[in-house]
Amino acid sequence: MSRQKNLKKLHQLLGKFGVLSFALVITYTSPAQVSKRDSLSFRLKRLETTSRFNPKDTLHINLLISLADSYRFFNNDSLYSINNRALKYCKAVGFLHGEVRALENLGCYYSDQGNRKESMPIFKQALELSKKLGDKDCELSIINSLSNDYYYEGNVAEALNLYLKGIDVAKQVGSNKMLSILNENIASLYADQKDFINAEIYYDTVQSLNRKVGNEIFHAETQSNMASMYKDAKNFDHAMFNINKSIASFEKHKVYEWLAYAYQVKGSIYLEQQKYQWALYWYDQSNLLHLELDDDREKIQLLNGMAKVYLGLGQDSISMEYAKEGLSISKKIKSLQGQRDCSETLYKLHKKKDDTQTALVHLETFKKLSDSLFQDKTQQSLSMLKTKLQYEQEKEQLIKSNKMALARQRSYIYFAVMILIVLTVITFMVRRSAHIQKKLNVELQQKSEVVSQRESELHEINKTKTKLFSIIGHDLRGPIGAMQGMLKLFTDGEIGKNEFMSFIPKFKSDVENISFTLNNLLSWGQTQLNGVATKPKRISLEKLVNSNIQLLSEVASRKSIKIINQLPENPLGWADQNHIDIVVRNLLSNAIKFTPEDGLITIEAEEKRNVWQIMIRDTGIGMNKEIQKKIFTDTSNITTYGTNNERGTGLGLSLCKEMILKNKGEIWVESVLRKGTTFFFTVPKAEDKYQQAS
Repeated sequence: MSRQKNLKKLHQLLGKFGVLSFALVITYTSPAQVSKRDSLSFRLKRLETTSRFNPKDTLHINLLISLADSYRFFNNDSLYSINNRALKYCKAVGFLHGEVRALENLGCYYSDQGNRKESMPIFKQALELSKKLGDKDCELSIINSLSNDYYYEGNVAEALNLYLKGIDVAKQVGSNKMLSILNENIASLYADQKDFINAEIYYDTVQSLNRKVGNEIFHAETQSNMASMYKDAKNFDHAMFNINKSIASFEKHKVYEWLAYAYQVKGSIYLEQQKYQWALYWYDQSNLLHLELDDDREKIQLLNGMAKVYLGLGQDSISMEYAKEGLSISKKIKSLQGQRDCSETLYKLHKKKDDTQTALVHLETFKKLSDSLFQDKTQQSLSMLKTKLQYEQEKEQLIKSNKMALARQRSYIYFAVMILIVLTVITFMVRRSAHIQKKLNVELQQKSEVVSQRESELHEINKTKTKLFSIIGHDLRGPIGAMQGMLKLFTDGEIGKNEFMSFIPKFKSDVENISFTLNNLLSWGQTQLNGVATKPKRISLEKLVNSNIQLLSEVASRKSIKIINQLPENPLGWADQNHIDIVVRNLLSNAIKFTPEDGLITIEAEEKRNVWQIMIRDTGIGMNKEIQKKIFTDTSNITTYGTNNERGTGLGLSLCKEMILKNKGEIWVESVLRKGTTFFFTVPKAEDKYQQAS
């Protein structure tokens, strides 16, 4: 079985690799790619319906190539037709990067069909083009695909040579994923030659790389391949341990295509131990998942395994059907190993039913292929050894050449350093006087910066003073002056008691507004002039919101406004309680002020990763985009009026912003005219580390 590897750079390049009797690494479509395929189809349809749609646009071509790739192992005919359309567009507009991807897709299509006369030239063309473009990710992917094709052809020496070159490229770009894939493919080569010692050495390297990658599924894929190796080595305890670990991961993450392979390996482990009922159970699980897959190479092993199980259970007719189907697929994709294994099973079946003539035909096929494969494996082992030695010699020679080049470079560097020292001595005296002058300039610049900073601070203080006097003069003196006038009229007898009493509700409202504004003014002035020490602790957001609802309930009831607390049960924050109390009170007061009669205000909280997000939502008059941009700025001094002409200073929101920022939160607003406004702010959650700090 293969491992899914995605090489994603700017255009999400996908590595595509094949499968043999053991596990060579390929790109295998996961369930996530089913939804990905739907998403790609939707995006294509939406793009094709736009007025300016151009089928030769690179965005459209990339979507076609990605869609074609998503059909691999599910519907190869769709892969072929869609990819050829994309390839045609690439050549028409000279889109070389897309052409590389499309050629790789096409090569994988022919490789999966067992047609290496077509796949190999295409892979080589794609490899040359990727080198020309300097795209190392594509180059790595194609090297791996071409190496696998050489292995299917039986040219193990060339496959190993390419894998080793791929490892050098992967080290250059620092790709641990591709290093893992290539090393695992080499491990598979050794395992297929029954050289389990060398295979385990490479698997140790793979597992070390997997730990760096840190992906649970990635690690599970390697474990399933190691389980197959241990099964061939008759180490059933290690095989079962690894396959059970991998199955747990695949089931947890619902990686069904890998789960199909893992079930098959587990079935084969039981088959090797002649535990036929258990083997049949796991083969059946794999077969159910294979109904949704289009992977002939892997299916051969499953079919022949099921045939052996049914032969062991004495159900020869069922065994015969599975063996024949496996042989048919093996011939279709020219898999000699598959033909050999299925012929052996068919020989045993026909011999058992005394069909001597047919049994003899299958025995001859089995013996002929066994001898051929044995000779091939012997030659392959020698070729692998020769290739590895040759590669090591070439690498050693290259290292030696590099050392000589470095030695020459080092001589040049020494010579350059001597020249630099001479130049340094010559220029020292000249620069010394310049240095003294520069030092004086720096001191002057520093003094200028201090003066400028003090001037800026003075400007800010004056601006704060101006704002304070503006608020005092405009928003406090006005209402107080109006009250003084009414009291004078009453004491002078110009208005009667009844008429004076009619103004009492207005006086009460004005006093409440003055008190509210004065509290905000004192808090804001303190933050601007002296700073405020933030003292965070665990606070109950629910209690804080309830107390402010109770405080402002009378104001809301005058306008028949309903306030609903929809906070979850007892959300705990880590902040200064007085600060958050001021924020909630101001935002809730604003919501009441700008909500017309019979309106609705809701207070909600949503738990994020590290914070609570509080939302105060009203059905008020809303605000336009321009006001939304200004309300939180330090320089804004917007005076607004509520639905009942309630006066606002613009100070409350500046204060809210100040308090939220001091408590490591954020605050923002969303509003639609005549529909309502929602203020958002965040408060850090109270966690164990905060409890310890307190």
